[in-house]
Amino acid sequence: MKRNTKKKIIKKFESHKTDTGSARVQIAILTERISSLSSHLESHKHDVESRRGLLGLVAKRRKLLGYLKLNKPTEYQELTQQLTLK
Repeated sequence: MKRNTKKKIIKKFESHKTDTGSARVQIAILTERISSLSSHLESHKHDVESRRGLLGLVAKRRKLLGYLKLNKPTEYQELTQQLTLK
């Protein structure tokens, strides 16, 4: 992922000016990386290492979504609608 793309995602989902590591921001960045890897794997079906990395990213995003759903349900609803998850 390019630096400019990451900065745009952080700017869109941050809760305050210096927010770079909140669950919302992490989930948004992971979602972008997952979509990028998914498109890569469509054309490179035998890339096992990338597939393994993709599964790790999906698991990490799932954990963060679970945390957000449990502790901040309104933010969870907004984020899933913005990222069109589920």
